[in-house]
Amino acid sequence: MHVDMTQLGLLLFVSALVAMLMRRLHLPYTVGLVAAGMVLVLMQVRVQMQLSKDLIFSVFLPPLVFEAALCIRWSQLKSDLVIVSTLATAGVAIAAVIVAAGMHWLLAWPWGSAAVFGILISATDPVSVIATFKEAGLHGRLRLLVEAESLLNDGTAAVAFVIALQMATQSMAHTNMALALLLTVGGGIVCGLAVGAGFMLLAGRTNDHLVEITLTTLSAYTSFLLAEHFHFSGVLATLCAGLLTGNYGRMASLSSAARDAVDSFWEYIAFVANSLVFLLIGVHETQQHFLTMWSAILLTIMLVLISRAAAIYPLCAVFNRSRMHVDIHHQHVLFWGGLRGALALALVLGLPPDMPRREDIVTIAFAVVAFSVFVQGLTMSPLLRRLGQLDIRPRGTTQ
Repeated sequence: MHVDMTQLGLLLFVSALVAMLMRRLHLPYTVGLVAAGMVLVLMQVRVQMQLSKDLIFSVFLPPLVFEAALCIRWSQLKSDLVIVSTLATAGVAIAAVIVAAGMHWLLAWPWGSAAVFGILISATDPVSVIATFKEAGLHGRLRLLVEAESLLNDGTAAVAFVIALQMATQSMAHTNMALALLLTVGGGIVCGLAVGAGFMLLAGRTNDHLVEITLTTLSAYTSFLLAEHFHFSGVLATLCAGLLTGNYGRMASLSSAARDAVDSFWEYIAFVANSLVFLLIGVHETQQHFLTMWSAILLTIMLVLISRAAAIYPLCAVFNRSRMHVDIHHQHVLFWGGLRGALALALVLGLPPDMPRREDIVTIAFAVVAFSVFVQGLTMSPLLRRLGQLDIRPRGTTQ
């Protein structure tokens, strides 16, 4: 991929200005980035870097998944792993079925196209919510639930999407679905653990923090690309590699000098990746013809919100009488914090050209992401304050 370094510098400069402005205004950084991307197009600035499935999957998604997984502590995650896994599997399935059924019955889409759209739009990407949490210095169970659920359901949605797409375009036999799911999930986990363990063993043989940072970078990208090469889940692979590095690697392999350096390095890489992704989303939003499909878009947004509510509240109710009980205020945040973002767009941009209703799927997916970023993203802080979950005290970070 050819990269114009001058334009890359311009995009990073715009990102820095947006970060400074949004911090002063106490607004989500990602909202400012999308708006800035739209302004660049309106100012007739030609952005050569184009948002594509390959760019998101090969460049941006591995560091974003790895950095988020790196911060999750297994000691905290394991106590909520059952409920997080339930939301990330059964929750995604419920949401996908509701959206797919609605698109088929209300908009007369073919079942194959409706199923593919339902699955890809069920993948949440709560970057704006996590950014708000970090700015406020908020920690604890709520942030863990939001982050962990989003990471795991990204993996689930990516796996289900591949299977649904194969069924829609190649008529995969139903008897192969279970095997494909098992191979995709199991293969991704094995690749992630194997690659993560291998690089952590190497890291344990040096005290050079620069070499150790390099090995974590290789772990993030190698796990993702290796899994994708064998048609496994790259998201799950990088998630496992990040969890292994952030827990076992931090204690047993990385030197004391490397631990803070690794955290700072990955925080910066996530900042750059998020900046470029959301700027490019803004650029592409201006290229969509939303007005010609406004009624279908409004209907779809309602379906997406209803499906998210149907996934969160009933499944959380199952755990009401257990030690994993989720406070109703936390459930509200999980519902409204189910933002759609980079993964959904990566999947939709990778749809084959002959996919029925492809152009409609792309346009509506971008519209749902725009709603997530601007409406849900801008209202998250007021919601958190109203629920008594957040006391905004900016800490000088944009993540």
